[in-house]
Amino acid sequence: MGAAIPVIAIDGPTASGKGTVAGLVAEKLGWHYLDSGAIYRLLALAAFKHRVDLADEAALAALGQQLDVVFADGKVWLDGTDVSLDLRREETGNAASKIAALPAVRLALLARQRAFCQAPGLVSDGRDMGSVVFPEAFLKIFLTATAQARAERRYKQLIEKGLPASIASLLGDLQERDTRDASRAVAPLKPCEDAVLLDTTMLSINEAVQFVLDLALQRGVGQTG
Repeated sequence: MGAAIPVIAIDGPTASGKGTVAGLVAEKLGWHYLDSGAIYRLLALAAFKHRVDLADEAALAALGQQLDVVFADGKVWLDGTDVSLDLRREETGNAASKIAALPAVRLALLARQRAFCQAPGLVSDGRDMGSVVFPEAFLKIFLTATAQARAERRYKQLIEKGLPASIASLLGDLQERDTRDASRAVAPLKPCEDAVLLDTTMLSINEAVQFVLDLALQRGVGQTG
């Protein structure tokens, strides 16, 4: 993993904007980016494809160790198939949230996530990036927003991608996933003691990105000349 390689860990609930913010921060810094949620979503898609029961912890963990995944050109391939759109479907997200609560699955995917930590640095987003995957991260952000704001953002994202969506349904799903993520026995969703809280309810994406970049700069990382 390399403790000398700087890591910015951004955690937060579903649709809080952490993925967009993390991706842009990584782009500004010229660093690598890890969307840990995509790893769990990919496992969910693989489970659908191979007809693995979402409650079969051992089978899911085994599947997680042999995922054939490629991230390139803004797209994601699973077993040679572009699954970028399928990855964003609500049923995929809900399945990912369920399997992410299984200890053996989290352990199986831990090394895969840590392998993304490469020079010159990494920006990662998820739910346990700062607490479990990269506890040595020099900057930890807990990024959140109200459930209503997150539901509206997710609705806009899905509609723009041409996918069906309902704000009422999305709000219910988000609240259910928040409860499940926060109450799971392994790596529950909560801020690290050393994390900086960032509420984006009233912030633009650019403002949130600048907030993170400014914090990184204050800690001596991110000067781009």
